[in-house]
Amino acid sequence: MSTVPTLPGITSQMIPTKRINHHVLTSGPEDGIPVAFAHGNFSAATYWEETMLAMPDKYRCITPDLRGYGDTEDLPIDGTRGARDWSDDLKALSDSFGDEPAHLVGWSLGAAVLMQFALDYPELVASLTFISPVSPYGFGGTRGVEGIPCYDDFAGSGGGVVNPEFVKRIKEGDRSTDDPNSPRNVINTFYYKPPFRAKREEDFLSAALLEKMGDDRYPGDMTPSDNWPNVAPGKWGPINATSPKYFNTSGLADMQPQPPILWVRGDSDQIVSDNSMFDFGALGKLELVPGWPGDDVYPPQPMVSQMRAVLEKYQHNGGKYHELVIADTAHSPNIEKSEEFLHSFTKFLASV
Repeated sequence: MSTVPTLPGITSQMIPTKRINHHVLTSGPEDGIPVAFAHGNFSAATYWEETMLAMPDKYRCITPDLRGYGDTEDLPIDGTRGARDWSDDLKALSDSFGDEPAHLVGWSLGAAVLMQFALDYPELVASLTFISPVSPYGFGGTRGVEGIPCYDDFAGSGGGVVNPEFVKRIKEGDRSTDDPNSPRNVINTFYYKPPFRAKREEDFLSAALLEKMGDDRYPGDMTPSDNWPNVAPGKWGPINATSPKYFNTSGLADMQPQPPILWVRGDSDQIVSDNSMFDFGALGKLELVPGWPGDDVYPPQPMVSQMRAVLEKYQHNGGKYHELVIADTAHSPNIEKSEEFLHSFTKFLASV
């Protein structure tokens, strides 16, 4: 059923819900403790298969392709709802599995989805694990640990900031290595710390290329802006959904109840960082984008520091979190150092 061949021990199925027909990968006993995984942008459930199979036998692993990705039904993402389309999709999927609390694991964009889900449906959260998470204040266009907008229109975030050559090559299904913007090269340069290469590189690339494309899909539409860098968010697609104009989950700091949180990140991440190579503030400061208005107006977004500030407040309010930094890894420590990640992750689950 899955477009991409699955590993032995992984079951692929389409699960109809009241919102969307979800493609879901599962493993482990049906009566096991549920652990749900959410993938990142330009990826799919396929990226979690090795982790699922390595989990202790007592866990039931459930991993959907999010709306807009993989083999899940092709429906648009309303960016003006932030991550709520995904959150509501997962609630509908949870209903089909019996609507019981699960341990939730989100990587990158998937972490943003689970932040929103935790705020919307806290009774369904046994624990939260965030891997290289998008800032609680969204991606792009904010400054300071408080997530203050650089401009009122949130210029520098949303669908207009994605490299058009990268978008073009996804649409073409490009599998080449002839350009830095080819999907394969972007994955190998930024998802991982070179020279690491995933064993299932071809399957991972195939799964990522299933992403749904267009102005109302990925990367989404945009709005012209008089503010640097002259693009502001539109209304559709995943990159608008994680713009700070629509996405803000800093309320995690005050959520009740307070599930334990594990925050995992690589020490060499260039995607989610206080100096992200995908953030216009950082690119402008490096003189890679002309016209940068300076640190006073548009500094690099301190994504990691923003996450830490929210979690520190969460801890101050009585919650518990642990920050785990895995050495010599980039945006995907769960793949690059899978054994180290799994050891810490399962130890965390056992402590809950």
